[in-house]
Formats: sequence, C-alpha cells, structure tokens
Amino acid sequence: MTSKYNQEPKGYTMSTVMQEAARCLLCEDAPCSKACPAHTNPAKFIRSVRFRNVKGAAETIRENNALGAICARVCPTERYCEKACTRAKIDGPIDISGIQRYVTDMERKENMQILHAGKDNGMSVAIIGSGPAGLQAATTLRQKGYAVDIYEKQVKAGGYLTYGIPEYRLPEEIVDYEVQRIVNLGAKINYNVTVGKDITMDELKAKYNAVIVAIGASAAKTIPMFEHNICTESAISFLARAKENKGNIDVPDNVLVIGGGDVAMDVVTTLKKLDVPHVTDVVYEEFDEFRASKKELAGAQKAGVTIIDGYEPKEVHQNRATFKHRKIDSELTITADKIILAVGQKVDADGLDIDIQHNEIPFREARYHTKDPKVFATGDIVDGDKTVVVAVQKGKEVAEEIDRVLGGQNND
Repeated sequence: MTSKYNQEPKGYTMSTVMQEAARCLLCEDAPCSKACPAHTNPAKFIRSVRFRNVKGAAETIRENNALGAICARVCPTERYCEKACTRAKIDGPIDISGIQRYVTDMERKENMQILHAGKDNGMSVAIIGSGPAGLQAATTLRQKGYAVDIYEKQVKAGGYLTYGIPEYRLPEEIVDYEVQRIVNLGAKINYNVTVGKDITMDELKAKYNAVIVAIGASAAKTIPMFEHNICTESAISFLARAKENKGNIDVPDNVLVIGGGDVAMDVVTTLKKLDVPHVTDVVYEEFDEFRASKKELAGAQKAGVTIIDGYEPKEVHQNRATFKHRKIDSELTITADKIILAVGQKVDADGLDIDIQHNEIPFREARYHTKDPKVFATGDIVDGDKTVVVAVQKGKEVAEEIDRVLGGQNND
C-alpha cells in the first residue's frame, strides 16, 4: 500500500542529463535566470553541466539557494524559470528543475562541501521557525558571520517541508540532508521549544541583536459550516499523518476534497497513491482560474481524480455536502466517507507579540520590519507567493536587511 506513496520518480542519469542540457540555447542575458525568485542562475549551472563540471554547477545553485535540492523537486518552475525559457517557444522549455535535481543529487552523493560560514562578527540572531525562509535566513546570516539560534516547536526542522509535502514529491532524507548542511555551518536548532510558552519574546530580544519571526502559515483555515463536523479533516492534518506514517494510514474508499491549490493537489494525489478508488475534488475556481501548479494538476488528473470546478459549498450534514455553482443555476450533492478541507492556511502567532492583520504582518516603510525595531518577519507571513522558492528569496532578503540595520562587520 505504501510503495507508491514513498516512491520518488527517477531522476536523470549522466547521459540523459547531458541530452537535456544540450537542448539549452545558452542565451546571452538568459531570461530563465532573471525569472528565478531566488536568483539562482539556471543558464550558468546548465552551462557547467554541459562541460561536465558538476561541482561548478552545484556552486552556482548554492550561491543563492541553500535549499537547492528541495526546490529542484517542489518548485513550480512553470511559473518562473521555465515559463521564461526561450526554448519554450520552439519545442518546450528546458527541464531546469530536473537538471538541478541531478546536480544536487550528485552533490549529496559526492559529499561536496560548498557552503562556508563567515568570520564571527560578534552579533547573534534568533530565528523562530525552521521552515524554508528560516533555514535560508540562517544560512545567509552564518555566511555573514552571525551566530544563529533557531527555535523550532516540533521535533524536526523543515516546517511544511517535513510535515506537509508528500514523500513521493519530497523524500524525508532530502530535507534532513539540507537541514544538516545548515547545522554544519554552525546554526543551532533548539527543538521542542515554543516561543511564547517555553521562552518569551522579551527574553529573546534581551539575548540577541535581532529576532526573525519565520513561523509560516501553519494553521488550517476552515469553512464555518464544516467546523465540528466529525467527518471532516484539514488537509494539513491529513498530509502530516500520511507523511509521519510513511503512508501507513487507514483511508476510506470514497473521499471528498474541497479546494484547488497546490495543497489540495497534494491531498488528492496522495489519496490515489494510497489506492483510494474514489477521490472527488470540488473547487471554487474554474479551470482557467486554478491556483494549483499545472504540473500538479496534471498529475492529479492522470492519477484518476475527479475534479469538479466552479462550485462552492452550500450546506453540509456530516458526510453529505451540497454545492452550488458560482455562475450558473446548478447544484450538486456528494456523499463521501470522509471530507478533507484544503482551503488555505493561516498564521498562528499566539505569544509572539506581533501585529497580525489579514493573515500577514503590516509593514512600515521597510519590508520585513515589524512594529518592534528589533523584530523582523519573513516567509509566508510576508506578502508574496507562498512557494518554497519565494520563501528562500524572503529568507535571504530578511538576513540582508538585518545585516544592513546592524552594520555587520564581516560581509566577505
């Protein structure tokens, strides 16, 4: 039952990655490189691959992305670098993520040591949360010579990388590898520590030169009519259970999913990989409005998920839900053994003494600042796309802003 859930698709071999890299037009002032939020340079690392310089390719990737092996697997490249690829106008974009995965897989296999910490500058930063933004911020700060302590409320680092993205898309060993590399840089992770309960924000501000809130949007949103419904579970809860148990969970034969984002696609595809015969996804958006990655949507459709677009919930009675169409006079009722809500996440900032409005922190004149000059914020609680690669961008930028404010003395 669990083999399909745990099985990651095979990546390139040396011969096949060379064939794909050879398709690259080696554009001058490459548009793909301009389109990456993390400022990774695909044109440069693909050129290195063509010359069989895998370490050089890895150095290019890691220069701007501490989570390169993760982004290679989960980044919606069709929105970013591959969308801008010149080759897309001829016969299809270069498989940039696939080439990046090959490079970072070789980096791991050969135990390449690419990232290095900077000389100690005598200052320290606390980071609350070890999701992608927090991990990238820790890396950039260590490279600039700051001492970094991460406070993580869970038993493992990674946030949604560890507790949400399914194993077939992002194996646990890849997340562990990326985290360990950051620990090897000198970042210290304090596990099972909830800021606001086990340690206060005031204590952190007294101990460190700056504090970064990188908690993400980790709490599940709901729809009022589904609250306290015994047949309903949140997508976050379901995905966490599946990942923690390596797919060894009991799931009924008929499941209704509500939602049309990437998390919803993770849910429905996971259900099919767990051999659930009847998976129906009802989505508020119509297909031309879909928020999910085209690749993940196509994967769900190929897996046999029934997707009904343009409907919103009207009422629910335990396992029986009725929907109405947004634009036409049409209703449908579905009875399922289980209902999973994938309608978004929200910020849970209890005990952090930060001003959350409309699920984000309102910023002053400078991005990443909060009402407290010593406290900064990054990740999904900052406006912008809620993807891993954008979280990497935000983590790097908040570290650079802190360094500017504190006047780091070692920026080599």
